[in-house]
Amino acid sequence: MALQDKIDERRKEIRTDGYPISIGEWVSLYENKELDIHPEFQRFFRWSDAQKTALIESILLGIPIPSIFVSQRPNGVWDVVDGLQRLSTIFQFMGILRNENGDIIKPLILDATKYLPQLSGVAWDANGAVQLPPESKLIIKRSKINASIILRESDESAKYDLFQRLNTGGSQASDQEVRNCIMVMIRPEFFRWIKNLAEDQNFSDAIALSDRPIQESYDLELTLRFLIFSFMDDADLNSVGDVGLFLSERMRELIDKPQDQLEPLGKAFRETFRLLNDTMSDTPFKRYNKEKDRFMGGFLISQFEVVACGIGWNLAAGNSPTDISNKVAALWSNKDYTDWQGSGITAARRLPRLIPLGRNLFEA
Repeated sequence: MALQDKIDERRKEIRTDGYPISIGEWVSLYENKELDIHPEFQRFFRWSDAQKTALIESILLGIPIPSIFVSQRPNGVWDVVDGLQRLSTIFQFMGILRNENGDIIKPLILDATKYLPQLSGVAWDANGAVQLPPESKLIIKRSKINASIILRESDESAKYDLFQRLNTGGSQASDQEVRNCIMVMIRPEFFRWIKNLAEDQNFSDAIALSDRPIQESYDLELTLRFLIFSFMDDADLNSVGDVGLFLSERMRELIDKPQDQLEPLGKAFRETFRLLNDTMSDTPFKRYNKEKDRFMGGFLISQFEVVACGIGWNLAAGNSPTDISNKVAALWSNKDYTDWQGSGITAARRLPRLIPLGRNLFEA
């Protein structure tokens, strides 16, 4: 198919509309439950009070605000695809933002800014702060933000592709946090299932991550990596390319699987990390120091790929890996591992070599 023909075909998959909407109308949509900002996303996107204040200042000064992207459900309700933080900030300042439990979040109190230092301590309503003047409230309510709408006639996957494109790169959310949002948008019960796996105590103990990676959902990314790389065909490993995009694409395939096909994967996951925690506690993914005869250092993703995915593959095949600790230690004398585990090796080059290595290592 010629390039232009392919472009024309793909353009037909996305139907859009757009027009400016006043903040007062955005508020009405939200309060009438005609706009879903997915409150469960709030934990994945983190704006500081200074960033929130800067947005309110921009509105007061008449600085244009970027468009809000929404997708339209068959029932007409809009899902926010991009613009969560902008709308959440406005709603929090106005005292109407609710969390995923339906409780009102503490209203925002503004900080001083370069152009409007008088904003320090200002709130929408007084409540112990300085109340925003009525004239300024009207400025905010009447200010318009463009809505770019992906119509319901569009291909169902278009809004998820758009969400990922708009929320990766410059976003404060990690790639996995964006994937988490996509899981929630497509199939919330799948997100709850994979999150439950990531909270398995044996898994948490074995990966032994610090607080920061966990806050950025790296534990969920590792769970997803296990579910994908432990069970895929060797031949597919050469098609990984950009590992982030690959994980997102394969995640979408997992989401579509019926629960009875997911359960064996979950069982292999739990059994893998029960076995690892029983035999190696918090050391299975740490470097083995031959001179000191012990595992030490931090978490290594290459060792996770060999050990966890290798054991998972074998458990699913009916094999029972043995002598695990000694086999993991022996990796550091294995040139097939040491040549491909360094930080300068891309995942696209590393995975086709290390995943089969782990499968063979724990087969007997």
